[in-house]
Amino acid sequence: MSAAAKSESVIRDIGLAPEGRLKIEWVQAHMPVLNRIREKFEKEQPFKGLKVAISLHLEAKTAYLAKVVKAGGAEVAITGSNPLSTQDDVCAALVEDGITVFAKYNPDPQEYKELLIKTLETKPDLIIDDGGDLVTILHSERRDLLPNIRGGAEETTTGILRLKAMEKEGSLQFPMVAVNDAFCKYLFDNRYGTGQSVWDGINRTTNLVVAGKTVVVVGYGWCGKGVAMRAKGLGANVIVTEVDAIKAVEAYMDGFRVMPMMEAAKIGDYFVTVTGNRDVIRGEHYKVMKDGAILSNAGHFDVEVNKPELAALSSEVRTVRRNIEEYRLKDGRSIYVLAEGRLVNLAAGDGHPAEIMDMTFALQAMSLQYVNERYKEIGSKVVNVPYELDEQVARLKLESLGIGIDTLTDEQKAYLDSWTEH
Repeated sequence: MSAAAKSESVIRDIGLAPEGRLKIEWVQAHMPVLNRIREKFEKEQPFKGLKVAISLHLEAKTAYLAKVVKAGGAEVAITGSNPLSTQDDVCAALVEDGITVFAKYNPDPQEYKELLIKTLETKPDLIIDDGGDLVTILHSERRDLLPNIRGGAEETTTGILRLKAMEKEGSLQFPMVAVNDAFCKYLFDNRYGTGQSVWDGINRTTNLVVAGKTVVVVGYGWCGKGVAMRAKGLGANVIVTEVDAIKAVEAYMDGFRVMPMMEAAKIGDYFVTVTGNRDVIRGEHYKVMKDGAILSNAGHFDVEVNKPELAALSSEVRTVRRNIEEYRLKDGRSIYVLAEGRLVNLAAGDGHPAEIMDMTFALQAMSLQYVNERYKEIGSKVVNVPYELDEQVARLKLESLGIGIDTLTDEQKAYLDSWTEH
């Protein structure tokens, strides 16, 4: 164990480390792509002499990413990106492995922010962010730390929206790679990962049947597509609400009913928000919901389900089961909110499957190396993951599965490159 990591870290209980180590070893055994990248990093040491700060949902898969970055020569500090998704045993195991950790499960809002700031006070050269919290703090109250930063990578849709707003107004001070926009992120992580993990979180929390129920999926981006697909597979009647006409047509052609939220609110049994926006379920919708409606969120921040407006309509709020709050409305109806309206798949579950995050975190590790090697030429802007990195991750994934694919012949390449031989 690193003495510095142990003395500087702020965690719940170092005694939890053995259980956390078992969790990390389990996911490591199911993350073959990241294992290959770790071997490469150990040989090449791309981050030797550098400090890396990470803010992600701090559970076993994220912990293994931190260990891979450390294997590349970095001094790593990590914090959580959501108060309810941090796992204290995993934090303890990371500290024993020489990584500095500033994270606890369910800290109060002030302590949560302090832990983010402590992570940045390690003066990192590179960052991995989730939702843009590290970037926001660096560009607001801790601008004194900006000169240290070479660049970083962002994990989520929400974070990229924030970054692009900063870039547009000219306030972004270093390059960030939009990992969320990579093919191997949104096609697999957002769709299959979110789809499976959301229902894992809902099902283990409620212990209620989905088949035959009406599920309202709010937003039909890649995450919404996954949630709707898995709800259909569980036997639900699926409704999609959207503000984007093209996505609405897509949902319709995928076999789902599409309607405004005011109509869906009257008939939904389960609601899952996946928009990245605020107040997509609010006061006017609560007034027409069924008694017993269950609300959950799979967007990054807990603002999609408007809890203050729900509380204002209620005569009582109580916890009826772990991660389930009952809002007893003044007219006698009950509406249930899962995991405080935070990310239900992480706050009430273990997040995406290890095999899915294997690809995403491989992209994170490779994108961090990419931005470190090119930060001067990229400049202060948001850039996409290069296609060759995306394809490399996909090829490594296929190799791990024992799957081979075809390659173009020279004649086929020439045909595709020609405009005269068709």
